[in-house]
Amino acid sequence: MASLMILGTANAVPDGDHENSHMAVIGEEGTVLIDCVGTPSVRLGKAGIPIASITDVIATHFHPDHVAGIPLLLMGMWLGGRQTPLRIYGLHHCLERIEYTMGAYRWEDWPEFFPVAFHRLPEGEMVPVLEQSGLAIFSSPVRHLVPTIGVRVEGRPTGKVVAYSCDTEPCPSLTRLAQGADVLIHEASGAGVGHSSARQAGEVARQAEAHRLLLIHYPPVAADYPRLLDEARAGFGGEVGLAEDFMRIEL
Repeated sequence: MASLMILGTANAVPDGDHENSHMAVIGEEGTVLIDCVGTPSVRLGKAGIPIASITDVIATHFHPDHVAGIPLLLMGMWLGGRQTPLRIYGLHHCLERIEYTMGAYRWEDWPEFFPVAFHRLPEGEMVPVLEQSGLAIFSSPVRHLVPTIGVRVEGRPTGKVVAYSCDTEPCPSLTRLAQGADVLIHEASGAGVGHSSARQAGEVARQAEAHRLLLIHYPPVAADYPRLLDEARAGFGGEVGLAEDFMRIEL
């Protein structure tokens, strides 16, 4: 059965117990990373996920706390002798900048480098990203400081749905993306342009008729976790919890 593992839960400023927010969808045909941060080989090793099992990467948006680990991921795969292709999905705004970054490292000169295919996603709602045995993944644009996508993962044939807001302020496209989700993983970094408070996350969960809400992308340094949960419960009557690093959700 497929599962989703949360690899990090912090906002842009992590600490020793909370890496920047990113996650992995583990299926029968391989592992799909949703964003890539820090030192990927170390984080994946702690999670028990072989780096060779990664078949796809979904880059939600071009901010360093979400995609700065991609060059190290690619280098680690290359130095490990990878030959199989890797697929990277995202909006043009994000992928263009990832390609530019890799170009600055002159990756075209790395000998015997494995194939990397960039798949540019349209900025539409419920865009099919990829499908593997046991799961399907969709994306929709959300409202952040740069072009950004949220992600919906559907288990097959279980029908279980996990939706991930990524970085966003409340917006109708996110509510539709999360509609009826068994679990909504929603950012709670604080209200402001391009971001949401815990209460706003709760309100989105209520409007989407989600069954369970997990807060992510919260500030781990000096955070008042009980207050965050209480704020979310003020907007949502269902189950509310904090996402934790290395938490696993079955699909």
